[in-house]
This record gives sequence, C-alpha cells and structure tokens, in this order.
Amino acid sequence: MIIASLLGALFFGAAGYAGSILGLLFAERIERFPDGPEPGRAPVPFLIAGCAIIGAVVAAHADRGQVLLIAIVCAALVAIWITDSIGGIVPDVFTLGPLGLILIVALAQHNWFAFGSAAIPFVPFAFVAMVSRGRGMGWGDVKLVALGGALLGAEISVLAFSAACIVAVVLNYARGRRRGPIAFAPYLAAAIGLAIPVGLLR
Repeated sequence: MIIASLLGALFFGAAGYAGSILGLLFAERIERFPDGPEPGRAPVPFLIAGCAIIGAVVAAHADRGQVLLIAIVCAALVAIWITDSIGGIVPDVFTLGPLGLILIVALAQHNWFAFGSAAIPFVPFAFVAMVSRGRGMGWGDVKLVALGGALLGAEISVLAFSAACIVAVVLNYARGRRRGPIAFAPYLAAAIGLAIPVGLLR
C-alpha cells in the first residue's frame, strides 16, 4: 500500500503539473471581461502538492479505472483554478471534458445515480446564474458543480459546495471585498479536491 501511495502521489503530482501548464496556456489567451473579478495569482506549487496528496489516498483505495479518471479531474481542477484566478473564466474543456468522461463511464456501468448527482447541485447554481445573468454566478461555475456532483455523489457534493460558498463569502468579507464579482471557481475546485479523499475513506 505504501508503494501504491507513493506512485499515486507521483502520478497525480504530474497530472497537477500538466494541469498547471494547460491552465497557464489558456489563461494567456483569455480576454477578460471588464466587469469580471480582479485578476489574481494561483498557488501553483500548493495545487500540485495537493494533487499529490489526493493521489496518495486515491491510489491506495481506488481501482485503476478510478485512479485515471480522478487524475484527469485533478488536472482539470488545477487548470480551472488558474484560468479563473488569472482570467476570470472557466473554459468548457476543463469542465465538460471530464464531466463527459465520468458520465460515459457511468453509462457503461449502468450507474444512473451519477446523472442525478450531477443534476442536484447543477439546478440551484444554474438558477443563481440565470437570475444574476452570469454576474453573481458564472456558467463555468455551474458546469463545475455538475462535474463535482457526478464525481462525488449528491450528498458529499452538496456539503462540499455549501462549505465552499460559506468560505468564499467569509474570506472575501475579511479581505474587504464586499461588492463586485469574485473568482468563485477556485473555492469550488478546492471543495471537490478536498472531498475526493473523504468520499473514498468514509
């Protein structure tokens, strides 16, 4: 198990590094919206280290198919964190791509719960995005929570995203940002990443 965890940490660390490269490449090409969140910086070394920790847990408790799928999701989460922090946008390739893979696997395994689990967080976030016209909640965030729901399941994803919303509000109030848009995807990505080991270990 120790060897599996070490190999998993290396593999996921590499996946996180690949995600950081892709995220930076996309971020350079993003044309920022004038009313978007202020550009920030992504803690890339910490994101890669976080992926390695997730990989150590996943490799010891999941089968090979799950390991590969979760590694792809982790790479996408790093890319999402970077693109939203720097450019204020979450590219569809990083949300819909992994979501499509998860749903294809679920379809092949006749796992219909994955579709419902994706829909449960999607609906309220989509409602907020529709009402706010993408200003209070972006559609990239909506697609991201669908990805998280499909991967984590409805129960864990709802708890994770609720915690992410609370943390986002508290931290931004503490920083004096009481008005204006914020880059919300990093909070959602962090919630998904933290919830992955929880889902495997419970």
